Formats: sequence, C-alpha cells, structure tokens
Amino acid sequence: MLRRLHPEQPASFAFTPDNQKWAEAQIQKYPEGRAASAIIPLLWRAQEQHGWLTRPAIEHVADMLGMAYIRALEVATFYFMFQLQPVGSVAHFQICGTTSCMIMGAEDLVAVCKKKIASKAHQLSEDGKFSWEEVECLGACTNAPMAQIGKDYYEDLTPAGLEKMIDDMAKGEVPLPGPANGRYTSEPKSGLTALTEGEREHQYNGSVQRAHDIGDTLKRIDGTEVPFCAPWLDKAADHGSRLSSQAEAAAEAPAVKPVADDSVAKPETDISKPVAEENKGDVVVSDADKPATLAAARDGQADDLKLIKGVGPKLEQMLNGMGFFHFDQVAAWTDKELAWVDQNLEGFKGRASRDEWVSQAQKLAAGEETEFAARAKKDGIYDN
Repeated sequence: MLRRLHPEQPASFAFTPDNQKWAEAQIQKYPEGRAASAIIPLLWRAQEQHGWLTRPAIEHVADMLGMAYIRALEVATFYFMFQLQPVGSVAHFQICGTTSCMIMGAEDLVAVCKKKIASKAHQLSEDGKFSWEEVECLGACTNAPMAQIGKDYYEDLTPAGLEKMIDDMAKGEVPLPGPANGRYTSEPKSGLTALTEGEREHQYNGSVQRAHDIGDTLKRIDGTEVPFCAPWLDKAADHGSRLSSQAEAAAEAPAVKPVADDSVAKPETDISKPVAEENKGDVVVSDADKPATLAAARDGQADDLKLIKGVGPKLEQMLNGMGFFHFDQVAAWTDKELAWVDQNLEGFKGRASRDEWVSQAQKLAAGEETEFAARAKKDGIYDN
C-alpha cells in the first residue's frame, strides 16, 4: 500500500513541555551515537499528542535525534501504526478484520463505521470527531470482534454496542475499554474453568483498570497523565539536565542541558565563538583546527554537495554557511579538521566521519562518480 504524507500540513510542531521532558528521557536510554534508536517512541509520542503524524513532527523528531529527514520518513511510512493523515478529534477506530474477528462479525462493525462516521476509511466524519479504518490482526482473537482506539482495546463488540459507543463519544462521554460483554479478560464466555478460587484484586483487568484509574482513555497525551518517571537517568528528579559519567565522578560538576542529537548531554557550543578543546575519540579539537573556508563559492558556482552521501539540502545549507562550497575543500580536511566539522554540525554531530565525507569528496573532486552520486543524479533523491 502506498503511504504518502497528507497534502495539507501544519506550519510547525513542538512537543508540550512535559512531552519534551519525556522525549529527552527516552533518548537517554541509548548509548552515545545511538540516539536514533528512540525514533519509534518519539514518533508515537508526537502522534499521540497531535492525533496524527505530520511532516513538521517527523522532521522535529529527526532533528532531535540527529537523523536525516528521509530516515525518519522511512520509519513513519513503513509502520501502519503511524497515521499520516488527519484523524477524528475524538476517536479513530481501527476495526480488526482478520479471520477471528471477521468470523465473529467484523464486517458488521465496518458497516456501522460507514454508516455513522464516513463511507470510506480514513475520511473524517462531517463533524470532524471520528474516523475509521480496517486493520490486520490486533491479537485479541479470543475477544473478537474488537477495535482499537488509540492505545486501548474495545472487545466483544456488537454492531448496536458500537453505534451506542460512537453516540456516547460524540456527547463527550468516555466508554471504558475492555470486553463489552462482562468478561474480565479473555476467559470463556461461560465463565472461568480454572483459577476460580480467590478474589480479584481489581474491579477490572490490568490494562482496563489503569485506563480507568488515570482517566486518559481517548485523551491526547501531553505528558501530564502520570508523574514523570525515568529511573534510568542519572538524576531522575532533574528532568532538564543530566550529568555525564565523567562529571559524576568529580566532586562537583556543572549542570548540562540535554541536546537533541546526542544520547549524552553536553554543554551547548556557539560556533561563532572559539571552540573549547574537547576530546572526540583520540583527536583533541580546538578552534585552531577549523578548516580553511571561503566567503563565497568560486566564480559564484558551488559544487552540489548533496552528491556526498549523508549530505542533504539542510546540511548543504549548513556547510555553505560555514564556508564550504566545493568538493576539494572537503577532500582536503585533515583528521583534526574533520573532527572540528563533526563537532560543529549542529543537529548532525559526527555525520561527516560516519558517512566518510572526505573519501567521497576526494573521488568527486577528481571527477569520479560515486555510486550514491550517480543514483542521486538519476533519481533526484538525496539523504536529508
């Protein structure tokens, strides 16, 4: 199935303050240089906050993780859990249509959606409150037929029950998720045949009880649903900062602010000022190691730096702003100069080394053509 971004997009996206804390905490779970591993939870959080996944949200998450936009787009378009078009402001119904649910009446539930919401999947209802789609197996076969709304399962549904649910939601009511026929979980409809002794600890099963207790069913997640908890952080009480392991070993250490493109927070750097010496691998980098730059492209004709794998429109613009316009400039970088560039690629730190820009540029400067450059010229597709 072809999945493309919706033609109408909002101008921008930003996490709520609490969701921003949550997102920064997720990044801290992963080793340095592996922040991109947080792509799925951050995209999901963005979708939960806004209702659907917009292009500005995808690009915002990519910037936080130091990823090329195309990489984040690949993830967003691959997984059907991500909605790439507007959904109902109150609820988006995902009706399971696979074997067990189909046998138990999923087609009747789809008919209700067509009648009460819209004639076609992914269309908004006239009031904009609801949308629907048919999906593959959601794994609740014993409780068929069922539907997923947000993160919650509504099980053992009937057409009449679904119609009432839609009507109740339209009036602002919030139906409790879980089985609709009185079952506790997925025991036989005739009742338990095992583990019959003892009282239940809760009125509802675990997931339903949680939704009931914190009252967040159908609610857009903004980070305020439950107390913020990130026990993997070095200082869980201070959501805005994290100390590096080296700083923790010292008696005193300056607080640092988490940065979007690194999994370990570092002090912010202003590239307009001399760069303080810093260890980058085995290379000590200082402002004296900045490569030679140009005020403008020679003869007003800059090379297409996007033919270097790992350099897209945004990075090309950044490199031009730093004074790099030609392949031979990049090809001439020494190890220390390369480290300086890596350090100053705001939002893309380490990209130049990782994608071997120097060796690519050497070939391009010599008139050779790399496999990536040939493909980029042919297809007009770059890395970010």
